Amino acid sequence: MKYFLIAGEASGDLHASNLMAALRKVDKESDFRFLGGDLMQAVGGTLVKHYKEMAYMGFIPVIMHLKTILKNMKTCKENIRQYRPDVVILIDYPSFNLKIAKFVKEKLNIPVYYYISPKIWAWKKYRIKAIRRYVDRMFCILPFEIDFYNKLQYNVDYVGNPSVDAIAKFRASQIQHPDHFIKEEKLNDKPILALLAGSRKQELKDNLPTMLEVANFYPELQTIIAGAPGLEAKDYESYIANRDIKIIFGKTYQLLQHSKAALVTSGTATLEAALLCVPQVVCYYVVWGKIASFIFQHFFHIPYISLVNLIGQKTIVQELFGNRFSKEQIHKELERILHDSSYRNSMLNEYNNIIRILGNEGASDRAATLIFNYLSI
Repeated sequence: MKYFLIAGEASGDLHASNLMAALRKVDKESDFRFLGGDLMQAVGGTLVKHYKEMAYMGFIPVIMHLKTILKNMKTCKENIRQYRPDVVILIDYPSFNLKIAKFVKEKLNIPVYYYISPKIWAWKKYRIKAIRRYVDRMFCILPFEIDFYNKLQYNVDYVGNPSVDAIAKFRASQIQHPDHFIKEEKLNDKPILALLAGSRKQELKDNLPTMLEVANFYPELQTIIAGAPGLEAKDYESYIANRDIKIIFGKTYQLLQHSKAALVTSGTATLEAALLCVPQVVCYYVVWGKIASFIFQHFFHIPYISLVNLIGQKTIVQELFGNRFSKEQIHKELERILHDSSYRNSMLNEYNNIIRILGNEGASDRAATLIFNYLSI
């Protein structure tokens, strides 16, 4: 079968690449064309547009790059029309993907499947109307999404979480040489404080300077920045200045595995840190902090911003965003993680519960099998 996939950012590239590899196992005749990244390209197929040319976040960046966004959308539509796939598979990225879904259903009458639901459970619940109308199948990766969609009278399939797969694969690869990372990166014997400041330039600008200020309080730790897939070393260097801080790309799991603690910008990284059992502080700067906190409390549909707390349905990690985001607050929480053993162990025990809730690995394989079976009916 012919599959057209759309992933608009680094995490989507990762999950889509694993799905493509799984589809290859169940469909020996599979052929892929996609908007995505290097990981998808490594699996095979035709790359139409790289996500680095698509990942714009926030009102101002979108307005500034509107011409490019519209051009990307036109290119995507033309490629789908020419390729005539058996299915279009969307990976998160709702602002772009739901527009494509409408086009595909109304103009081409091709099945549309969604892998990794848009976060309409957080806000923009109205998007359920477009999902009902234009998306034939939804494959969810978070347990609480099942109940959410059931209440909206929309049936979905829960396939498990692909981060569980990725971590399991990583752990298996590390069994023989668990300390190779330390030697390869020429790290010293100090405990590691990992900084994961987001995957976009704006997130770096908003979060990294404060994270680095907090890191200054801990000369007994070696601070290491996890370089995001869509960014380059030069994007970080102006914030580091002359400080002895390393940036390591492509080895975030290795970095987390060897870290004593982490400061993490909210997103999939919070869940990955939990699955790798790293105590963390969730730090996310938002302009007009007090107003942002008010909006979150009164207009969002969820009580938390981090996947760890959402899955656990309780405060497991502290979320310092809005009016709680400050050097002082982050420092205070990091102190507890580093020096209060009871507090630290409680967080690690809750991580074990998260791992239990998410279940066994195999999300990509389950999703691929369901996709192939549904298309074969």
